[in-house]
Amino acid sequence: MSTDADNEVASTPKSTPKFRGPIMFRRDLKPRGTADQNLLDQHGPSDWVHTDPWRVLRIQAEFIEGFGALAEVPRAVTVFGSARTQPEHPEYEAARAIGAALAQAGFAVITGGGPGAMEAANRGASEAGGYSIGLGIELPFEQSLNEWVDLGINFRYFFARKTMFVKYSQAFICLPGGFGTLDELFEALTLVQTRKITRFPIILFGTKYWAGLVDWLRDSLGSSGKIAPGDLGLLHVTDSVEEVCRIVLGEAANGGNVDAVGTEDQW
Repeated sequence: MSTDADNEVASTPKSTPKFRGPIMFRRDLKPRGTADQNLLDQHGPSDWVHTDPWRVLRIQAEFIEGFGALAEVPRAVTVFGSARTQPEHPEYEAARAIGAALAQAGFAVITGGGPGAMEAANRGASEAGGYSIGLGIELPFEQSLNEWVDLGINFRYFFARKTMFVKYSQAFICLPGGFGTLDELFEALTLVQTRKITRFPIILFGTKYWAGLVDWLRDSLGSSGKIAPGDLGLLHVTDSVEEVCRIVLGEAANGGNVDAVGTEDQW
């Protein structure tokens, strides 16, 4: 007489597991050849270079290259701003002055490596004898690193590039810019607010340009309790190059401050 336990064992499909590295396959799930076979077979399909596992290696390579290239960089500040800023525009001259002032204060200047405000900041740092760094990104339209970059790295992936900005910067300075600048701004605010990184200065340069955003953060997010009262203190807004340097140098001397942050780290 069979028991329930016997029936349970009998109903279990019998199969021999197959392995591809740490991955196990059973029943009808079969690996498509071994890893060595896929690597060495000259007659196999070529679409494997576009698969997700292969992309992981490319992502890993971007982090390795970035960490290796930037490991010896002195203390640095990242400057963001629009790629569309023209050389004759006052914002271009402001970025150039900021780059020069930071270089004279002993900071390397990191930008996205493109034209416009990024070029201006790199140019200012280079002309002042400082270290000028550009972290470029692969885009559907062609955009090369500007000629004022001393050390340049081109990335495929935005998230790898963002990691380099955050890891190797002691401050973020955002000049007037578009979606890319806003993306970096709010990424930094979120990381500092949630204490994922040690607090560093986040400076908005151009009071008129940023006024509407700051008002909205205060009147919509702040008044409705979506951010903590002290969270707006994470932002500095100024029109003064000298004040930019004072804020950066002051925060660097203090070694960071985490008092005025929200409570999202308690989630």
